Amino acid sequence: MEEEVQLYLEETEEKMQNSISHLENQLSKIRAGKATPGMLDGISVDYYGTLTPLSQVSNINTPDSKSILVQPWEKNMLSPIEKAILAANIGLTPMNNGEVIHISVPPLTEERRFQLVKQAKSEGEDTKIGIRNSRKWANDEFKQLLKDGLSEDAEKDAVDKVQKLTDEYSKKVDDLFILKEKDILTI
Repeated sequence: MEEEVQLYLEETEEKMQNSISHLENQLSKIRAGKATPGMLDGISVDYYGTLTPLSQVSNINTPDSKSILVQPWEKNMLSPIEKAILAANIGLTPMNNGEVIHISVPPLTEERRFQLVKQAKSEGEDTKIGIRNSRKWANDEFKQLLKDGLSEDAEKDAVDKVQKLTDEYSKKVDDLFILKEKDILTI
């Protein structure tokens, strides 16, 4: 029984860590006014009939905080890359000069900054729901083990450990949100 409790605790922590990783990924996609190559993550290009991530058909870098340069490894990819960026509807307009694609990142308006903070907060709340769902799953498993012969003390200890994990990971969500909020609101 103790091994099962330990396995459920480890699985619960793994689920919570996955929730945090997902949140970090989602927050990285919310732009904070500075140009980053990550702003183009998730854009796929038609590369000879196969949808391929933009980063696998070009070099993406940021010469300054207001622009992104996309340099395809093959010149004939300029047009498909330009179309893919426009189709992604991320609020950026690519300019093709025949060599590279230059993207100017406009500064954020105050209203847009508050929308982004709200979006980041929503991602954080969704992550907390995922963490609480992991806690509920673990507690349900412990109740089942209790019926199968686990002692009440062992079940209570396991529930307490899961609550500590829940508190710890909820604090990580809050910390990530505070960092992102500061990043977004910093002009």
